[in-house]
Amino acid sequence: MADSGWSTDSAEAVYRSRDPVRNLRLRVHLQKVTSSSLLYQSPSQLVDDLIDLTTFNPQTSASGHSRGEVDEEEAVIGWQEKLFSQFEVDLYQNETACQTPLDHQYRQEILNMEASGGRKNHRIFTYTDSDRYTNLEEHSQKMTTSDTEVPSFLVERMANVRRRRQDRRGLSTSREGSIVKSRIITWEPSEEFVRNNHVINTPLQTMYIMADLGPYGKLGQSNYEQVLCTLKVDSNGVITVKPDFTDNKGPYRIVTEGEKRELWKYTISDVSPPAQREEEEREQRVFKDLYGRHKEYLSSLVGSDFEMTIPGSLRLFVNGEVVSAQGYEYDSLYVHFFVELPDNWSSPPFQQLSGVTQTCVTKSVGMDEVAYFSYPFTFEASLFQENEFFADLPQWPVLYFEVISLDFWQRYRVEGYGSIVLPLAPGSHTMTVSTWRPVELGTLAELRRFFIGGSLELEDLSYVRIPGNFKGRRLSRFGFRTETTGSVTFHFHCIQQSKAFLEPGFSWKKMQSVLGGFYKQNSVFNVLEAFQRARRRMQEARENLPQDLVSSSTL
Repeated sequence: MADSGWSTDSAEAVYRSRDPVRNLRLRVHLQKVTSSSLLYQSPSQLVDDLIDLTTFNPQTSASGHSRGEVDEEEAVIGWQEKLFSQFEVDLYQNETACQTPLDHQYRQEILNMEASGGRKNHRIFTYTDSDRYTNLEEHSQKMTTSDTEVPSFLVERMANVRRRRQDRRGLSTSREGSIVKSRIITWEPSEEFVRNNHVINTPLQTMYIMADLGPYGKLGQSNYEQVLCTLKVDSNGVITVKPDFTDNKGPYRIVTEGEKRELWKYTISDVSPPAQREEEEREQRVFKDLYGRHKEYLSSLVGSDFEMTIPGSLRLFVNGEVVSAQGYEYDSLYVHFFVELPDNWSSPPFQQLSGVTQTCVTKSVGMDEVAYFSYPFTFEASLFQENEFFADLPQWPVLYFEVISLDFWQRYRVEGYGSIVLPLAPGSHTMTVSTWRPVELGTLAELRRFFIGGSLELEDLSYVRIPGNFKGRRLSRFGFRTETTGSVTFHFHCIQQSKAFLEPGFSWKKMQSVLGGFYKQNSVFNVLEAFQRARRRMQEARENLPQDLVSSSTL
């Protein structure tokens, strides 16, 4: 039966297994399809033009093997099972080529194998984790297909991960068996020491399943070796297979280089023995016990009782984020903010209601210079009222903030002030707040701000809105000159908790009407502030006009 098509997906696949890796078994089937003729046809097109190679009469090749055996081969390979190639057989038969204990071990195995009738495999062989090929291959691997690729710092360090696992030695111990503490810290590490200990080491074992695609009588030449499959297993039971198994896919294809181009196909199947029923039941019991213990551990952290608020109170949880700041004159910005709690609001003693972001350099986004902070903060506050809850919604917490720039000479400048009422509705909210800063008239103030830094500052940040300690009926800001600057973007994730939400008489429509009234009050306040700022700018513009135009205009 013809194949449905070639498998072109040669990416690696990752599996996780809790069974011992020694139980892994792979079946590899290698077959020569054709020579250079019909090379680029699909397997379905080759049915009428190609005679199955298994119907050929066996013909003895120059190497002593039959043609059918050499052109098609199948092998079942276990994890770290060593199958010698023709090159290794010829090499290790010479005792002078054996330099390491592993070489002598391979020589003895080959001699025993030759005495018992020779090796069973011809084209398919393996390189295990201990072979020199594995070390050389891992050091020469590339991350891209570019011929001019230069390995990065991390790639060079990661190339030594498996080598460190092999060469790692335990800490030296004294005669009594205690660790020599003077060698725990290396006060003057060498470059080799830094290279071998830079990356966190996860024990990793590698295995290569190879194929010798050389012509008849020339098996054992390194330029005809081809990697069929790469297996990597770490200490966490993660198995990486490249390429993936061909259970439900077509075979992989290999086209040899050189004057006589040949086409080969091969398949890789997982034929590991299935787990016994007793082992599966034992594994299920272990998992059930493990998950039960983990559930008990989580329950002990959370507690058995759900913490509720006292009657007549509201608990507010806010997870916020200072996202970005844009549109400011200077670079290297940071944001200082704090939350003001009105009357009847309180917070736990350990709660921090203020914070400072990191200093961030701006980047160009369109026509704006934007500084991305992504600075998270969180706080909790509680509101207590003795009368009916939500009958008259009090003032809501307000977040005040100032944007400050810091240059290379450690000169700081206030770039803007702003405030925002925390969202009344629970859920996720994204808000962008415009800022302003106080200014002085004249060139001297701007020169001082440019050369030595500093500018007019507010002694009390709550003056951005209505100060919390203000008790009068009217707040005059006559003569206070400001300038509009940039804006700051915030993310808020709000949660509200109260027993009033569970009462039968609670109405969400009533709550929304109260909240809507509060929003309207806040909107009116913002409109009045915007009107006052526009009026001041109009007055400043009139002051700069010629006197003859001002006298002819009507106020």
